[in-house]
Amino acid sequence: MITENTLIRFDWAIKKILRNKANFDVLEGFLTALLKEDITIIEILESESNPSDFAKKINRVDILVKDSQSRKIIIEVQNHRESGYLERILWGASKLLADDLAIGDDYRNISKVISISILYFEFDNSDNSDYVYHGVTDFQGIHTKKPFTFQRKNEEKKLTTWHAKEIFPEYYLIHVEHFQDVITTDLDEWIYMLKHTSIRKDFKSKNITQAGEKLTLLKMTPAERQKYEKYVMNMVVERDVLQTARTEGRVEGRAEGEINAKLEMAQKMRLQGIDIQTIADITGHTFK
Repeated sequence: MITENTLIRFDWAIKKILRNKANFDVLEGFLTALLKEDITIIEILESESNPSDFAKKINRVDILVKDSQSRKIIIEVQNHRESGYLERILWGASKLLADDLAIGDDYRNISKVISISILYFEFDNSDNSDYVYHGVTDFQGIHTKKPFTFQRKNEEKKLTTWHAKEIFPEYYLIHVEHFQDVITTDLDEWIYMLKHTSIRKDFKSKNITQAGEKLTLLKMTPAERQKYEKYVMNMVVERDVLQTARTEGRVEGRAEGEINAKLEMAQKMRLQGIDIQTIADITGHTFK
């Protein structure tokens, strides 16, 4: 039997633990598995979307980091459905780009932005079966289908070949609940952790052992644990409130639809010359 180590939620960890430089290795392990390259975090960059008062943002929690290649990587945990979510992450990446460059600066100094969304909700009417989606912007010839490339001098003054996707923002959507608990890659181990807030003892991906040690519930002080449990309870209450609102909205929507359908039927019957009392008996609608 494979044993597991129970952890705290990743969104809580982002706000309370992973901002400490001593714990950068946890995010580095996750990013290494996702981006498939060895990632080193240089610093945490604060932004307006990262208020220090954690209780003010239960639905969405994020962290912005700068890596050793000067890329800006935003990692966001989204707990509840948001109809304009894709538009918002586009805006978020665009705002980072706009804020990155002062007036008159060389455009080549702009930082590459990578947006990573860890999602615990479903998009409306979606039929998305995968649990990780990756989006990039690149150019290719309409006729040749070959990628557009260009050359630029690097820091050593040597010409190197570039692709547009190395400049434009990149996006990852991780649908945690779509993961079927089949472990085949390093990334699967991290998504398992995100889904179950636990790590199996047989996991071997980079720094996931450190994650198990640093995010364990057992290391919390009584005061920290009390705050954490209150947060989790707030999450449950908020989820119930939103679900109730959606359910009531669907019920109200069905009721309104039924009323409109009966009204339309009554109007058609009236045009056909059916008497008002018969229409009322059939549809429940009375003409005044």
